[in-house]
Amino acid sequence: MWAEEARVARIRAAPIRAPRADEALVATLWSGISRGTERLVFEGRVPPSEYDRMRAPMQEGNFPFPVKYGYCAVGQVEEGPADWLGKIVFCLHPHQDRFVAPTAMLRSVPASTPARRATLAANMETALNAIWDSGAGPGDRIIVIGAGVLGLLISAVAARLPGAEVSVVDVEPSREGIASRLGATFISPSQLRDSKIQADVVFHTSASAQGLALALESAGLEAAVVEVSWFGAAAPAIPLGAAFHANRLRLLSSQVGQVSPSRRPRWSYARRLDKALELLADPRFDDLLSREIAFEDLPQELPSILAPDAKGLGAVVRY
Repeated sequence: MWAEEARVARIRAAPIRAPRADEALVATLWSGISRGTERLVFEGRVPPSEYDRMRAPMQEGNFPFPVKYGYCAVGQVEEGPADWLGKIVFCLHPHQDRFVAPTAMLRSVPASTPARRATLAANMETALNAIWDSGAGPGDRIIVIGAGVLGLLISAVAARLPGAEVSVVDVEPSREGIASRLGATFISPSQLRDSKIQADVVFHTSASAQGLALALESAGLEAAVVEVSWFGAAAPAIPLGAAFHANRLRLLSSQVGQVSPSRRPRWSYARRLDKALELLADPRFDDLLSREIAFEDLPQELPSILAPDAKGLGAVVRY
């Protein structure tokens, strides 16, 4: 699948070459759509300054268009080295029904994690990295602004910290049940303001200026506010007076392209991805995949999936 121009996608046919000795041919079973990043790509809103940094590992074409993009593919190895044959693997690859990739880029999906749910691995990596960047620990009062897929994954990981009090904030009340099942308390923005909670750590994932302002407002004295959203070409206003200045807050950027500095000496990208796939063994994460689309229907369905007002959580492509 290629994004040909703004909000227009098409499926192109292309020959598949035979894999080399260090490569494998993978038949895709599922791929996940990362709504935030792929919306920016689909709408042509990747800033020119980020063209190189935003390239997906197996991307073809160039920004803005035409471009073959995506990074959440799960499939089964059909050809390649004997020790890879038949394995279910995750790969950072665009939406495509078959592909050849270096075996070094493939990670085995644990038997305990279903292939469909494994499409969340890239998001889980981001959530894990954000927790590391934040320094959150047992007993902390933690607030997550934004109950999308990433915000809910961060909430689920944070809720595993002993004694942690995790609150998820969103304008969409239908997310309450999912947040509760993942171990967090769901509250609306107005309820957060009324509660006057002063958090030890705040994660912002809503990619909105209003959400970031609320994150700064709800952080306690000298607390950390971790910005996990990616705004693309947008330039949001940030209220750096008031609570930000008076409370000596720390505004941190968390981005998955680098392993968190606190883990980098010991953790490789492969180790982090393996841990993300392991964490996805939890069946509660199936709640985060609310829409399923056949690959052949993807070009006509993608505009509604990536619309700014799209309902639901994660979308998964079936091959």
